[in-house]
Amino acid sequence: MTIIVGRYYNRITMKFKQLSLYTHQIAAEKRFYAETLGFPIVAESAEQVSFAVGWSILTFKKSETPHLYHYCFLIPSNKLYEALEWAEKRLHVVVLEDDGTKMVHFENWNADSFYFYDASGNIAEFIVRHELKNETEEAFDISSVLCVNEMGVGTKDITQLNAQLERETSSKFWKGDTLRFGTNGSQEGLFLLPNYETKEVWYPTEIRIKPEPFEAIIENEGENYAIVFKDEQFSITKI
Repeated sequence: MTIIVGRYYNRITMKFKQLSLYTHQIAAEKRFYAETLGFPIVAESAEQVSFAVGWSILTFKKSETPHLYHYCFLIPSNKLYEALEWAEKRLHVVVLEDDGTKMVHFENWNADSFYFYDASGNIAEFIVRHELKNETEEAFDISSVLCVNEMGVGTKDITQLNAQLERETSSKFWKGDTLRFGTNGSQEGLFLLPNYETKEVWYPTEIRIKPEPFEAIIENEGENYAIVFKDEQFSITKI
């Protein structure tokens, strides 16, 4: 049995250059991301639509089958309150506590965030990571979003997926453990690896964690990798 807790490689940076998700509500996602949030469309067809999200491209692909994901956007570390005020004018921010609290602090990650649902019912998040020290004096708007920062990957074998990422992309386990909830990557880009047999839902929702399919292109240590997650397995190709 492998248990890894708190391993952190500061010099290694992983970034999501592209992330592709599947939706049965592609027209609604287009309206939500282009009109409600204001991300620029960079490509579209009847089958998919892509948005510029900082240094990332976020794509939604048409599917007849519903899928529910958790993913996250990184914003400058001094802009959480301003981003929340901006978001509340445009969408429903998830209330976390009975007292109306909408922001959560992650002590072990030195991060703060708030959550919202997209047009397909996915749980999305804006997060600040204080150790990145990426403050800005510019007023917050959609162009302040830096990237796609996290992608949730439901699995029943954290050890296997983490080992494959380490072996084939040189990305490293970040924080957590291999029994319930681990992470792989860096603070600029993380795969969240929950074991859906021990951690059943995506916080702060009742959305059940499942091994939903997706594709990504990541950059790690200056190299690019195409990643396909399907049937609880990664297929990874250096490009």
